[in-house]
Amino acid sequence: MTAARRVLLEGADLQRVLTRIAHELLEANKGPAGLVLLGIPRRGVPLAHRLAERIAEVEGARVPVGSLDVTMYRDDLRRHPTRELLPTELPAGGVDDRVVVLVDDVLFSGRTIRAALDALSDLGRPRAVRLAVLVDRGHRELPIRADHVGKNLPTSSAERVSVLLTETDGRDAVEISTPAPAGEGGAR
Repeated sequence: MTAARRVLLEGADLQRVLTRIAHELLEANKGPAGLVLLGIPRRGVPLAHRLAERIAEVEGARVPVGSLDVTMYRDDLRRHPTRELLPTELPAGGVDDRVVVLVDDVLFSGRTIRAALDALSDLGRPRAVRLAVLVDRGHRELPIRADHVGKNLPTSSAERVSVLLTETDGRDAVEISTPAPAGEGGAR
C-alpha cells in the first residue's frame, strides 16, 4: 500500500511558526523571567532549543532549556515495551516555582503530555505548566489542550503527521501521509 504524502510546512514557514510561538510565550509570561523550556524527546528537544534561540534574539536573555523523558510514565508500556530511555536533563535551578513550558512536536491523543505531567510532578513543583506544540492534529483521548500551537491540523485517524527537523532528519518539514485505499498499491 503506497501512502500519499503532502508537505504542509517547510523551512522558512516552520521558522516563522516557531518565531510566532516564541513571541506568544513571551507575551503570556510578560517576558522571559522565570521561564523554563522542557522538550519531550525526540523532536521536542530541538524545538525547545530553537524557541530559546528565538526568545534570546527578541529579549536578549537566555531561557533555560532541558529535556523530559516520559518513557517510564507512559500507559502503553505493555504494548510497546522496547522504548529507548533518553535522558531527562533539568536546567540549573530546576523547575520549582518556575513557569515550565513543555515542548513537543505533535499533539494527538494527549497521552504523551499526561505522561510528561506525571514525570514533571516527580521533579518539582512549577508555578505553572504550559504546553507548546508545533502541530495539533486533534483526536484527544484525554482533556489536554495546548496553550501555544504552531499549526492546527485536523486529520483523520488513518493519517500520519511527520515532523522532520534538520537536527534529527536533515531538513525541516511537516508532512501528512494518507494510506492508499484498499485495492490500490497491492496490499489490503
